[in-house]
Amino acid sequence: MASASDTPPDPTPGTVHHAVDLADGFAVPGFDAVARLAAHSLRVPVVSLVLATGSAYWFSDDARSPHAPQALHPRYLAAARHGEPQVVPDTEADERFGGGPPLTDPRTASMRFFASAPVYTLSGQHVGALCVMDHAPRTGLSSKERDDLRDAAALAGTGLVLGSYLGRTDPVTQLPHRNAFFEDLRARQRGGAHRAWLIAIDVAPVNRFNAFVRAMGHAYADELMRDAAARIQVWMPEHTHLYQVGVHRFAAVLPEASGAVDGARMDELVHRLRQPFDCLGIPLTIQPGVGLLDLDVGELDGGGDPLRLVMSASHAAHHNVRGWSIYEPAHDERHRQEFFLVTELAAALNDRTELTLHYQPRVELATGRCVAVEALARWHHPTLGPIPPDRFIALAEQAGLMRTLSGWVLDHAIAQLGAWQRAGLALKLSLNVSGSDLGGELVEHLRSTASRHGVALDALELEFTESILLEHSDTTREHLAAIRALGIGIAIDDFGTGYSNLAALRQMPATSLKIDQSFVRAMEDSRHDGAIVRAMTELARELGFRVVVEGVETAGIYAAVRGMACDEAQGFHIARPMPAGELPGWLARRNTGPR
Repeated sequence: MASASDTPPDPTPGTVHHAVDLADGFAVPGFDAVARLAAHSLRVPVVSLVLATGSAYWFSDDARSPHAPQALHPRYLAAARHGEPQVVPDTEADERFGGGPPLTDPRTASMRFFASAPVYTLSGQHVGALCVMDHAPRTGLSSKERDDLRDAAALAGTGLVLGSYLGRTDPVTQLPHRNAFFEDLRARQRGGAHRAWLIAIDVAPVNRFNAFVRAMGHAYADELMRDAAARIQVWMPEHTHLYQVGVHRFAAVLPEASGAVDGARMDELVHRLRQPFDCLGIPLTIQPGVGLLDLDVGELDGGGDPLRLVMSASHAAHHNVRGWSIYEPAHDERHRQEFFLVTELAAALNDRTELTLHYQPRVELATGRCVAVEALARWHHPTLGPIPPDRFIALAEQAGLMRTLSGWVLDHAIAQLGAWQRAGLALKLSLNVSGSDLGGELVEHLRSTASRHGVALDALELEFTESILLEHSDTTREHLAAIRALGIGIAIDDFGTGYSNLAALRQMPATSLKIDQSFVRAMEDSRHDGAIVRAMTELARELGFRVVVEGVETAGIYAAVRGMACDEAQGFHIARPMPAGELPGWLARRNTGPR
């Protein structure tokens, strides 16, 4: 502790204190109160909150304190960035400080005593330090004073987080966020700018970024965003500000107000971001998407949202080989249509007329008789007409509607199978199921629905894609085993297009294997594809699977697969998918006429 002669008096009541912001307008809620508490408890004239970014907030009862933003002396900034508490009894006796003033303003008196405590956000990120200073040297801090400084630093960290949400800064990257982006863009407009190039950088597609969080946690994702921001800032032109405008997205206003985009520069940015990251000791390669928008700054007056437009381009860039894309109205229109279709699909699932089921027959090659049908969803929109299945099913996956859609298909298809069986048609029913459907609820749904419609469970078969079935998950295997225990068949769909692990394939409780149609359709033109199909069918037969060949489009292909180790075939040469009402007539012709 300092002696009485070395200790300055407590700040006198009524003294005017000055909290000066070096971040040019940003305020930390409650900092004045935190600083007053620290000044009173530690009996110091100057308190400063110093961020690792270089921003500083000053509190003083000394009229000599600066009234305008000043630059922090590098020695003090380095000490504030240190992640440990520091106590420097006399800066003149410490070689790191050398008696230098805390600010570059030469009128500021030197600070002889310096102490700091690290400041952390609520998530544990180190963002700076709370510093206390005195004009006279001291012998140190007492245990109670150290505790008081630590508590004041914790309060300052809470204020920083609150300020981040209410102000202009993202708490993870310490970058200005979306509100600041628009404020600065409007400031450019007021400055007379007419055009500007906006850039948006998606670190990864939203699904993949969410997968990072699920697999590694928020701390890993936060570190990734900080590392990505650092790479982008190295690339950015001088005096250009980077903003964090979303959980996994950055944006900036490039200085070039007109002219063509420098493609080589954009390639360089994408190349930087595609290099592996080392986050918390774990390597990761991302899939960035960089979007660009040539903005008419005057459009801001019309209430337009340029950030949404440039985000549309960055979304499209994920599907571009070069990884960057310039905004085109077609991108925006496609996103609007997708949003519209998702909304309409949700409504159609509660409607009795728009969604229907078609059924494609599967025939037994040994006899030519139809032994099963595959249920396929069809959507006829009242104004847009037929929506291709691959389009609306992909939208259902993205929008979280897949379970609802699969449930609708399951209910209606099993009800139809019950009606056919009561009419004397002996058929099995095959249903496509996605990975999101696989769970305990699916098992109970199948059991209750089949019971309600009087359908035997062994008349059902569920088709899963190869990648889902071969996932190395105890939970997946438990659900598949529960389905098989009911007597329901399990088919591996699109076999040959995934990453087949033969050891895992042998252990799967599957009953049949469907050779992907991309190989089958090419058989007539490629002997290699024919050899692949023949090898896969023989392998599947040896492993004990019932083999189904999809994509039988011609008589030549039909004849070829009849000479292979195949059990069933399906394709346009046999029959196209048809409404339920047409199937009995087709079956009558197929099972009684020449084949």
